[in-house]
Amino acid sequence: MKKFNFWSVITAGFIILLSGMPAVSTEPAVPLGLPHVEYPEENPQTPGKIALGNKLFNDERFSSTGMVSCATCHEAEKTFTDSPLKVSEGINKLTGTRNAPTVVNSAYFEKLFWDGRSPDLEDQALHPFLNPVEMGLKDHTPILDIVRTDGEYKKLFRDVFGKTGTSITMKEVTQAIAAFERTKISGDSPFDRWYYGGEKDALTPEEKQGFDIFVNKGRCVSCHVIEQTQAVFTDNRFHNVGVGINDIQADIPGLAGEFIKAKLTASEVDIKILTDKRTSELGRFAVTQNFDDLGAFKTSTLRNIAVTGPYMHDGSLKTLKEVVEHYNNGGVAKKGDPVNDFLGSGIRPLNLTDDQVTDLVLFMETLTSPEFARKQPRK
Repeated sequence: MKKFNFWSVITAGFIILLSGMPAVSTEPAVPLGLPHVEYPEENPQTPGKIALGNKLFNDERFSSTGMVSCATCHEAEKTFTDSPLKVSEGINKLTGTRNAPTVVNSAYFEKLFWDGRSPDLEDQALHPFLNPVEMGLKDHTPILDIVRTDGEYKKLFRDVFGKTGTSITMKEVTQAIAAFERTKISGDSPFDRWYYGGEKDALTPEEKQGFDIFVNKGRCVSCHVIEQTQAVFTDNRFHNVGVGINDIQADIPGLAGEFIKAKLTASEVDIKILTDKRTSELGRFAVTQNFDDLGAFKTSTLRNIAVTGPYMHDGSLKTLKEVVEHYNNGGVAKKGDPVNDFLGSGIRPLNLTDDQVTDLVLFMETLTSPEFARKQPRK
Protein backbone atom coordinates (compact mmCIF):
# COMPACT_ATOMS: atom_id res chain seq x y z
CA MET A 1 0.00 0.00 0.00
CA LYS A 2 1.40 3.40 -1.01
CA LYS A 3 2.02 5.95 1.71
CA PHE A 4 0.02 9.17 1.57
CA ASN A 5 2.44 12.09 1.42
CA PHE A 6 0.56 15.12 2.67
CA TRP A 7 3.30 17.61 1.80
CA SER A 8 3.63 16.30 -1.75
CA VAL A 9 -0.04 16.97 -2.34
CA ILE A 10 0.20 20.45 -0.87
CA THR A 11 3.31 21.23 -2.95
CA ALA A 12 1.69 19.97 -6.14
CA GLY A 13 -1.40 22.03 -5.48
CA PHE A 14 0.71 25.13 -4.83
CA ILE A 15 2.57 24.64 -8.11
CA ILE A 16 -0.72 24.31 -9.99
CA LEU A 17 -1.97 27.48 -8.30
CA LEU A 18 1.17 29.40 -9.26
CA SER A 19 1.01 28.21 -12.86
CA GLY A 20 -2.36 29.88 -13.22
CA MET A 21 -1.16 33.22 -11.88
CA PRO A 22 0.21 36.00 -14.10
CA ALA A 23 3.99 36.39 -14.15
CA VAL A 24 5.37 39.11 -11.93
CA SER A 25 7.23 41.76 -13.93
CA THR A 26 10.74 42.67 -12.89
CA GLU A 27 10.35 46.10 -14.51
CA PRO A 28 9.68 48.87 -11.97
CA ALA A 29 6.29 50.54 -12.04
CA VAL A 30 6.16 53.33 -14.63
CA PRO A 31 5.04 56.70 -13.23
CA LEU A 32 1.77 58.16 -14.46
CA GLY A 33 2.23 59.97 -17.77
CA LEU A 34 5.29 58.08 -19.02
CA PRO A 35 5.76 55.13 -21.39
CA HIS A 36 7.58 51.93 -20.48
CA VAL A 37 11.35 52.15 -20.72
CA GLU A 38 12.88 50.14 -23.54
CA TYR A 39 16.06 48.46 -22.36
CA PRO A 40 18.82 47.43 -24.81
CA GLU A 41 18.98 43.68 -25.34
CA GLU A 42 22.74 43.77 -24.87
CA ASN A 43 22.44 45.63 -21.56
CA PRO A 44 19.55 44.25 -19.49
CA GLN A 45 18.77 45.78 -16.12
CA THR A 46 19.73 43.97 -12.92
CA PRO A 47 19.75 45.28 -9.34
CA GLY A 48 23.47 44.60 -9.04
CA LYS A 49 24.29 46.44 -12.26
CA ILE A 50 22.22 49.44 -11.17
CA ALA A 51 24.01 49.58 -7.81
CA LEU A 52 27.38 49.34 -9.55
CA GLY A 53 26.37 52.12 -11.94
CA ASN A 54 25.40 54.33 -9.01
CA LYS A 55 28.82 53.84 -7.46
CA LEU A 56 30.61 54.59 -10.74
CA PHE A 57 28.42 57.65 -11.37
CA ASN A 58 29.51 59.16 -8.06
CA ASP A 59 33.21 58.21 -8.07
CA GLU A 60 35.40 61.34 -8.17
CA ARG A 61 38.55 59.31 -8.74
CA PHE A 62 37.65 59.06 -12.42
CA SER A 63 38.94 62.59 -13.06
CA SER A 64 42.44 63.98 -13.36
CA THR A 65 42.08 65.94 -10.12
CA GLY A 66 40.17 63.30 -8.17
CA MET A 67 37.48 65.88 -7.45
CA VAL A 68 34.95 65.52 -10.29
CA SER A 69 32.43 62.76 -10.97
CA CYS A 70 29.42 62.38 -13.25
CA ALA A 71 27.35 63.52 -10.26
CA THR A 72 29.28 66.81 -10.10
CA CYS A 73 27.28 68.11 -13.06
CA HIS A 74 24.25 65.91 -12.42
CA GLU A 75 23.49 66.19 -8.70
CA ALA A 76 20.53 64.22 -7.37
CA GLU A 77 19.68 67.14 -5.07
CA LYS A 78 19.46 69.43 -8.11
CA THR A 79 17.22 67.16 -10.21
CA PHE A 80 20.38 65.66 -11.71
CA THR A 81 21.66 68.98 -13.08
CA ASP A 82 24.15 71.54 -11.73
CA SER A 83 21.55 74.32 -11.54
CA PRO A 84 21.88 77.31 -11.24
CA LEU A 85 25.13 77.24 -13.25
CA LYS A 86 24.79 78.50 -16.82
CA VAL A 87 27.43 76.09 -18.08
CA SER A 88 29.05 73.23 -16.26
CA GLU A 89 32.28 73.39 -14.26
CA GLY A 90 34.77 70.57 -14.58
CA ILE A 91 38.28 70.06 -13.24
CA ASN A 92 39.94 73.12 -11.70
CA LYS A 93 36.64 75.02 -12.13
CA LEU A 94 37.11 75.10 -15.89
CA THR A 95 33.93 75.90 -17.77
CA GLY A 96 32.69 74.62 -21.08
CA THR A 97 30.03 76.00 -23.42
CA ARG A 98 27.02 73.85 -22.59
CA ASN A 99 24.40 73.77 -19.87
CA ALA A 100 24.08 70.38 -18.15
CA PRO A 101 20.76 68.75 -19.09
CA THR A 102 19.01 66.60 -16.51
CA VAL A 103 19.62 62.86 -16.45
CA VAL A 104 16.01 62.37 -15.33
CA ASN A 105 13.98 60.66 -18.09
CA SER A 106 17.06 60.43 -20.33
CA ALA A 107 16.07 56.78 -20.76
CA TYR A 108 13.56 58.06 -23.33
CA PHE A 109 16.02 60.13 -25.37
CA GLU A 110 16.93 58.80 -28.80
CA LYS A 111 20.20 60.73 -28.91
CA LEU A 112 22.33 62.27 -26.19
CA PHE A 113 24.10 65.62 -25.76
CA TRP A 114 22.60 68.88 -27.00
CA ASP A 115 23.80 68.12 -30.53
CA GLY A 116 22.93 64.42 -30.47
CA ARG A 117 26.48 63.21 -31.01
CA SER A 118 25.93 60.07 -28.92
CA PRO A 119 23.41 57.41 -29.98
CA ASP A 120 22.74 56.03 -26.50
CA LEU A 121 23.52 56.40 -22.81
CA GLU A 122 26.32 53.85 -23.00
CA ASP A 123 28.21 55.87 -25.60
CA GLN A 124 27.46 59.18 -23.87
CA ALA A 125 29.09 57.97 -20.67
CA LEU A 126 32.45 57.52 -22.39
CA HIS A 127 33.13 61.12 -23.36
CA PRO A 128 33.10 63.38 -20.27
CA PHE A 129 35.99 61.40 -18.76
CA LEU A 130 38.31 62.54 -21.56
CA ASN A 131 37.12 66.08 -22.16
CA PRO A 132 39.77 68.58 -20.97
CA VAL A 133 37.20 70.91 -19.39
CA GLU A 134 35.15 68.15 -17.78
CA MET A 135 37.05 65.29 -16.12
CA GLY A 136 40.35 65.78 -17.92
CA LEU A 137 41.72 62.26 -18.32
CA LYS A 138 44.07 61.56 -21.24
CA ASP A 139 42.54 58.12 -21.73
CA HIS A 140 40.37 55.63 -19.82
CA THR A 141 43.33 53.74 -18.31
CA PRO A 142 43.05 55.30 -14.80
CA ILE A 143 39.40 54.22 -14.59
CA LEU A 144 40.20 50.66 -15.59
CA ASP A 145 43.13 50.53 -13.17
CA ILE A 146 40.76 51.43 -10.33
CA VAL A 147 37.91 49.07 -11.15
CA ARG A 148 40.30 46.18 -11.77
CA THR A 149 42.14 46.55 -8.46
CA ASP A 150 39.75 48.16 -5.98
CA GLY A 151 38.39 45.43 -3.72
CA GLU A 152 34.76 46.50 -3.80
CA TYR A 153 34.74 47.08 -7.55
CA LYS A 154 36.41 43.70 -8.15
CA LYS A 155 33.58 41.95 -6.33
CA LEU A 156 30.84 43.99 -8.02
CA PHE A 157 32.16 43.45 -11.56
CA ARG A 158 32.59 39.73 -10.87
CA ASP A 159 29.05 39.44 -9.50
CA VAL A 160 27.39 41.58 -12.20
CA PHE A 161 29.36 40.73 -15.33
CA GLY A 162 31.32 37.63 -14.34
CA LYS A 163 34.54 39.45 -15.19
CA THR A 164 37.77 40.15 -13.34
CA GLY A 165 41.11 41.78 -14.06
CA THR A 166 41.84 42.84 -17.61
CA SER A 167 38.62 41.28 -18.88
CA ILE A 168 36.85 44.33 -17.37
CA THR A 169 36.65 47.01 -20.05
CA MET A 170 34.98 50.38 -20.52
CA LYS A 171 32.06 48.55 -22.10
CA GLU A 172 31.09 47.13 -18.73
CA VAL A 173 31.76 50.46 -16.99
CA THR A 174 29.48 52.41 -19.30
CA GLN A 175 26.81 49.69 -19.35
CA ALA A 176 26.56 49.93 -15.57
CA ILE A 177 26.39 53.75 -15.61
CA ALA A 178 23.69 53.65 -18.29
CA ALA A 179 21.71 51.07 -16.33
CA PHE A 180 21.73 53.36 -13.30
CA GLU A 181 20.69 56.37 -15.38
CA ARG A 182 17.74 54.46 -16.87
CA THR A 183 16.25 54.13 -13.39
CA LYS A 184 15.89 57.92 -13.14
CA ILE A 185 12.39 58.34 -14.51
CA SER A 186 9.84 60.74 -13.12
CA GLY A 187 6.20 61.48 -13.86
CA ASP A 188 3.17 61.76 -11.56
CA SER A 189 3.19 65.54 -11.86
CA PRO A 190 0.09 67.69 -11.25
CA PHE A 191 -0.30 67.77 -15.04
CA ASP A 192 -0.26 63.96 -15.19
CA ARG A 193 -2.82 63.66 -12.42
CA TRP A 194 -5.09 66.09 -14.28
CA TYR A 195 -4.57 65.02 -17.90
CA TYR A 196 -4.03 61.29 -17.51
CA GLY A 197 -5.45 60.63 -14.06
CA GLY A 198 -8.71 62.55 -14.38
CA GLU A 199 -8.10 64.59 -11.22
CA LYS A 200 -10.05 67.72 -12.13
CA ASP A 201 -8.69 69.91 -9.36
CA ALA A 202 -5.02 69.00 -9.88
CA LEU A 203 -4.55 72.21 -11.89
CA THR A 204 -5.82 75.72 -11.21
CA PRO A 205 -7.94 77.57 -13.82
CA GLU A 206 -4.88 79.66 -14.75
CA GLU A 207 -2.74 76.56 -15.25
CA LYS A 208 -5.43 75.02 -17.44
CA GLN A 209 -5.50 78.21 -19.50
CA GLY A 210 -1.72 77.86 -19.80
CA PHE A 211 -2.18 74.33 -21.13
CA ASP A 212 -4.60 75.61 -23.77
CA ILE A 213 -1.99 78.16 -24.85
CA PHE A 214 0.69 75.44 -24.85
CA VAL A 215 -1.36 73.33 -27.26
CA ASN A 216 -2.92 76.02 -29.41
CA LYS A 217 -1.73 79.63 -29.72
CA GLY A 218 1.75 78.93 -28.35
CA ARG A 219 2.22 75.81 -30.52
CA CYS A 220 4.69 74.48 -27.93
CA VAL A 221 3.26 70.98 -28.37
CA SER A 222 4.68 70.87 -31.92
CA CYS A 223 8.10 70.00 -30.47
CA HIS A 224 7.31 69.23 -26.82
CA VAL A 225 5.04 66.35 -27.68
CA ILE A 226 2.01 65.21 -25.67
CA GLU A 227 0.42 61.90 -26.67
CA GLN A 228 -2.87 60.29 -25.73
CA THR A 229 -1.53 58.10 -22.95
CA GLN A 230 1.93 59.52 -22.28
CA ALA A 231 4.12 62.59 -22.64
CA VAL A 232 7.91 62.73 -22.75
CA PHE A 233 7.61 66.40 -23.84
CA THR A 234 10.21 66.14 -26.61
CA ASP A 235 10.13 65.18 -30.28
CA ASN A 236 13.73 63.95 -29.98
CA ARG A 237 14.61 66.20 -32.91
CA PHE A 238 16.88 69.22 -33.42
CA HIS A 239 15.80 72.78 -34.13
CA ASN A 240 17.36 76.20 -34.63
CA VAL A 241 15.34 78.38 -32.27
CA GLY A 242 17.56 81.46 -32.44
CA VAL A 243 19.71 80.94 -29.37
CA GLY A 244 23.49 81.37 -29.64
CA ILE A 245 23.79 81.35 -33.40
CA ASN A 246 22.17 84.80 -33.60
CA ASP A 247 25.37 86.19 -32.05
CA ILE A 248 27.69 84.77 -34.74
CA GLN A 249 25.60 85.25 -37.87
CA ALA A 250 28.34 87.10 -39.75
CA ASP A 251 30.86 84.37 -38.96
CA ILE A 252 28.77 81.37 -40.00
CA PRO A 253 29.96 80.93 -43.62
CA GLY A 254 33.65 81.03 -42.74
CA LEU A 255 33.27 79.08 -39.52
CA ALA A 256 31.24 76.30 -41.13
CA GLY A 257 33.67 76.07 -44.04
CA GLU A 258 36.67 75.83 -41.72
CA PHE A 259 34.96 73.16 -39.69
CA ILE A 260 34.29 70.99 -42.74
CA LYS A 261 37.87 71.35 -43.98
CA ALA A 262 39.27 70.36 -40.59
CA LYS A 263 37.76 66.86 -40.90
CA LEU A 264 37.75 66.38 -37.16
CA THR A 265 37.31 62.97 -35.59
CA ALA A 266 34.36 62.35 -33.28
CA SER A 267 36.55 62.77 -30.20
CA GLU A 268 38.02 65.99 -31.58
CA VAL A 269 34.53 67.34 -32.22
CA ASP A 270 33.61 66.49 -28.63
CA ILE A 271 36.51 68.58 -27.35
CA LYS A 272 36.11 71.42 -29.85
CA ILE A 273 32.48 72.18 -29.05
CA LEU A 274 33.13 72.43 -25.31
CA THR A 275 36.28 74.53 -25.60
CA ASP A 276 35.32 76.93 -28.38
CA LYS A 277 32.07 78.87 -28.01
CA ARG A 278 31.76 79.80 -31.68
CA THR A 279 32.03 76.16 -32.71
CA SER A 280 29.52 75.26 -30.01
CA GLU A 281 26.94 77.55 -31.61
CA LEU A 282 27.06 75.51 -34.82
CA GLY A 283 24.88 72.98 -32.99
CA ARG A 284 24.02 69.73 -34.72
CA PHE A 285 25.92 70.84 -37.82
CA ALA A 286 29.14 69.99 -35.96
CA VAL A 287 27.98 66.37 -35.97
CA THR A 288 26.26 66.00 -39.35
CA GLN A 289 27.91 68.80 -41.39
CA ASN A 290 24.46 69.29 -42.88
CA PHE A 291 23.73 72.99 -43.41
CA ASP A 292 20.09 72.43 -42.44
CA ASP A 293 21.42 71.63 -38.95
CA LEU A 294 23.24 74.93 -38.40
CA GLY A 295 22.40 76.25 -34.96
CA ALA A 296 20.04 73.36 -34.26
CA PHE A 297 19.91 71.83 -30.80
CA LYS A 298 17.92 69.00 -29.27
CA THR A 299 14.42 69.64 -28.01
CA SER A 300 14.80 69.31 -24.26
CA THR A 301 12.15 67.60 -22.17
CA LEU A 302 9.92 69.97 -20.23
CA ARG A 303 9.41 67.59 -17.34
CA ASN A 304 10.74 69.19 -14.14
CA ILE A 305 11.64 72.24 -16.21
CA ALA A 306 10.80 74.63 -13.37
CA VAL A 307 13.59 73.17 -11.22
CA THR A 308 16.31 72.72 -13.85
CA GLY A 309 17.07 76.28 -14.98
CA PRO A 310 18.81 78.14 -16.49
CA TYR A 311 17.67 77.21 -19.96
CA MET A 312 18.80 76.50 -23.52
CA HIS A 313 22.02 74.79 -24.56
CA ASP A 314 24.13 77.67 -23.25
CA GLY A 315 22.13 78.51 -20.13
CA SER A 316 21.59 82.00 -21.51
CA LEU A 317 17.95 82.32 -20.44
CA LYS A 318 17.58 82.44 -16.69
CA THR A 319 13.84 82.05 -16.19
CA LEU A 320 10.94 80.31 -17.87
CA LYS A 321 9.40 83.71 -18.49
CA GLU A 322 12.50 84.70 -20.49
CA VAL A 323 12.17 81.48 -22.50
CA VAL A 324 8.53 82.16 -23.34
CA GLU A 325 9.31 85.77 -24.25
CA HIS A 326 12.09 84.58 -26.58
CA TYR A 327 9.61 82.43 -28.50
CA ASN A 328 6.93 85.11 -28.27
CA ASN A 329 9.34 87.47 -30.06
CA GLY A 330 9.86 84.96 -32.85
CA GLY A 331 13.25 83.58 -31.81
CA VAL A 332 15.02 86.77 -30.75
CA ALA A 333 15.74 88.38 -27.39
CA LYS A 334 14.03 91.65 -28.33
CA LYS A 335 11.23 92.37 -30.75
CA GLY A 336 12.63 93.65 -34.02
CA ASP A 337 16.05 92.04 -33.69
CA PRO A 338 17.18 90.26 -36.89
CA VAL A 339 16.68 86.50 -36.99
CA ASN A 340 19.33 84.16 -38.36
CA ASP A 341 19.02 82.69 -41.84
CA PHE A 342 18.75 79.15 -40.50
CA LEU A 343 15.95 79.75 -37.97
CA GLY A 344 13.50 76.86 -37.77
CA SER A 345 10.46 77.33 -40.00
CA GLY A 346 8.10 76.92 -37.06
CA ILE A 347 9.63 79.81 -35.10
CA ARG A 348 7.64 83.00 -35.58
CA PRO A 349 6.06 85.61 -33.27
CA LEU A 350 3.28 84.19 -31.10
CA ASN A 351 1.61 87.48 -30.12
CA LEU A 352 0.88 86.30 -26.59
CA THR A 353 -0.35 88.87 -24.07
CA ASP A 354 1.43 89.35 -20.74
CA ASP A 355 -1.32 87.35 -18.99
CA GLN A 356 -0.95 84.53 -21.51
CA VAL A 357 2.81 84.45 -20.96
CA THR A 358 2.19 84.19 -17.22
CA ASP A 359 -0.36 81.38 -17.62
CA LEU A 360 1.96 79.45 -19.93
CA VAL A 361 4.73 79.62 -17.35
CA LEU A 362 2.30 78.50 -14.64
CA PHE A 363 1.38 75.48 -16.75
CA MET A 364 5.02 74.47 -17.25
CA GLU A 365 5.48 74.60 -13.48
CA THR A 366 2.84 71.85 -13.19
CA LEU A 367 5.24 69.45 -14.92
CA THR A 368 7.33 69.07 -11.76
CA SER A 369 7.20 65.58 -10.24
CA PRO A 370 6.50 65.26 -6.49
CA GLU A 371 10.01 64.09 -5.60
CA PHE A 372 11.38 67.36 -6.98
CA ALA A 373 8.50 69.70 -6.12
CA ARG A 374 10.07 70.71 -2.82
CA LYS A 375 12.68 72.58 -4.83
CA GLN A 376 10.08 74.78 -6.52
CA PRO A 377 7.00 75.61 -4.42
CA ARG A 378 3.98 75.90 -6.65
CA LYS A 379 2.45 79.38 -6.92
